[in-house]
This record gives sequence, C-alpha cells and structure tokens, in this order.
Amino acid sequence: MNNKLTLEDIFNDDDFGILDTVETVSNIKSEDERLIESFQEINAFFEKYKREPSANSIPEFKLLSRLKTLKSDIKKLELLKDYDSYNILNYKKIEINSVNDILDDDNLGILDIDDSMNIFKLKNIPSSKNREETDFVARRKPIKETDFKIHETAFKKIHQELKSGIRKLTDFKDVEQNLEQGKYYILDGLLLLLEKVNIGDRKIKDRIRKDGRTKIIFENGTKSNMLYRSLGKALYNNGKIVTDSDKSVEDELYKNINMIREDDIETGWIYILKSKSTHKDIVKLKDLYKIGYSTTDVKERIKNAAKEPTYLMADVHLINSFKCYNVNPQKFEQLLHRFFGEVCLNIDIHDNKARRLTPREWFVVPLDIINQAIDLILSGEIVNYKYDSSNLKILNQ
Repeated sequence: MNNKLTLEDIFNDDDFGILDTVETVSNIKSEDERLIESFQEINAFFEKYKREPSANSIPEFKLLSRLKTLKSDIKKLELLKDYDSYNILNYKKIEINSVNDILDDDNLGILDIDDSMNIFKLKNIPSSKNREETDFVARRKPIKETDFKIHETAFKKIHQELKSGIRKLTDFKDVEQNLEQGKYYILDGLLLLLEKVNIGDRKIKDRIRKDGRTKIIFENGTKSNMLYRSLGKALYNNGKIVTDSDKSVEDELYKNINMIREDDIETGWIYILKSKSTHKDIVKLKDLYKIGYSTTDVKERIKNAAKEPTYLMADVHLINSFKCYNVNPQKFEQLLHRFFGEVCLNIDIHDNKARRLTPREWFVVPLDIINQAIDLILSGEIVNYKYDSSNLKILNQ
C-alpha cells in the first residue's frame, strides 16, 4: 500500500479520473440572450417582407408592440445595436458635451416651456385624502381551467376568422362608441373579450361621465375587472378592435336600417371627403376619397384635418354626409370598407412628431360608385353584389 505524503501524490495517483472535473454548460438563457433572440424575430420579419411589422394582424401587432418597447429603452437599444442589420431601431448614440447637446436631444419636448413658465405652476395635485380614496388598480387573475375551456374555443375561432379575413382589426377611436359588451379587442398584442360591463354615472372632476367595472377575459387564461374608461384608454394607446364577422354586421345593420320614426335619435354621420393635399403621390390619384363616420358634426370633426394623419395631414373637401338612425355608423362604415377593400389606399403618413401612420379609410374609387354602394346597403341588397375594380363597376355576384 503506497503512502501518500502530499496532496500532489494523491492527485497523481488518480488512475480512474475520479477527481477530474468537467465544466458544465447551462442551457438556461440569460436575459440578454432572450432579448437578442426576440429582436431576431423582428429582423427575420423585415428580411422576409422588406418592411416593419404593422397592426394588420395579431402576430404582426405583437412584433410591432415589441419593437415600440425596444425603441423606448436606451439600454436595450445599446445592447441590440450590433444586431440591427436593417437599421430598424434607428439608433444613434448622442454625444453629450454641453448643455446645448442636452437641449437638442429633447425629441419628446420634455424641456419645452412657454412664455408664462407654466412648468413651475402646480395644478390638479390631488390631496392625500383623494389619493386614499382612489380606486384600486385592477390586476389580472388566473381563471380555472374548467371555466376557461369555453372561452379558449372561442378565442381560437376568432384567430381563425382573423386569418381568413372574416374579421379584421381596426383602430380604437372612442370609448363610448367603440367599447361594447360581448366584443373582442387586442390589447398589447393579446386577444381579450369584454364579457360584462356594469356602467353608471361617475363624477370625474367637475363632469359626470359613464364608468364602471368590467369583466375581461384574456386569451392567456387570465381575467380582470379594470374600469371601463381605463380599458378604453389602454386600447386607445395600444390596442385594436376586432370587427364582427361580416354576417353579424349585415344582420344588425339591415334589421334597423330604414326604420326611422319621429322619436328616433341620430347615431352619427357617414361622410365622404376629398383631400386638398399637394403631396405628389396623392395629387396624381384622381378618384381618391375618404369614407368615414363621426358621432359629432362632420364640419366640426374635420376642422383640424391638416394636423391629423387620418386626413393625410391636409385640409379636405366635404363631398357628402349621411345621417344614421337606428344603426351603428361604425358598422355601416365597416361594410363599405369591406366592399371596397381591394382599392384601399396604402400610403405612410408622418405626423408633426415624425411618427409614421398608415390611414386605412381612403379608397381609390369613383364617387358615383360609392353612392351606388351606399344605396345598396340602405336597401339591403349589397350582399348580392361585389366591386370590380378593374372595370370600375358594381357587379351582381
């Protein structure tokens, strides 16, 4: 039996390699690796389609939301700059050498002040009592698997109908017009059902407004009871409306249309506009019209058209307007947009803050064709017709 005098003797006598160590490799990805991998999905999308993701479908909307989040985080931009093969992030490192450099880099206008120095005037600061009485922030809670099954089937059907074009995604514009019990929406890339709304009068500052708790079901198996107006604000900032299927829109529209009585109250206006834009790509389009709806007087609605991307950042001519009774004017508008979908204008417009937007309510179609389509909707016969954009005719199907 050999006597081991030192540790070195022991290590040198390890004939079976018992003391050998093997470096272990972890399969767990770091936070940075996950961030890079998520950005590579956006790169792959750009490489395939030669454009940034848009809000036209749920998968694209998720990528678009992710891209917006990345662009707003300077630390993430710094990490991802070497992976930005197509300059999607448009990242520029700013050298700060003076106070002027700081002021020049204020893209969000945080440092802007007016002549009266209103920045130093405190207004609308709630007291501690008001803060104590502030309603709690609704949190999402998991739903029991057995209770969620029926919703899960419905969510899958909605995804299929969006993919096939039976349903579409549209912009969320107004809480009281666009937020309806039983309807589906997209919030931060996640599909949700507004299952129930309990609305009552609520005093907000010096005004009485409709508000209340909701019951919201999300496609990831969670639920929330956030306030009605809070949901509307969230959808306005980063959400979309999932339209009804074409058949349900038509059924509701034709059930109520042409049934005007003396005690009926108008629900809005469908309007037709022509742009006064001098942009070369717009001027060359002879039969370009915007078909939209408004819950307020149309002339009042379009008075600031030159400042709004939805009006192509230009003043407009009001060609015609139609009062709507007993019908949701938004559904009326949806039906027209579906009918003329293949001639929808596809153009990017930048607002005063250099944000890129794509208006979806402008169509290249002769005015007399638009008027024919409106007449067919009013009579309920439009289901038997289609628009032939090649020959500029409405044809019987």
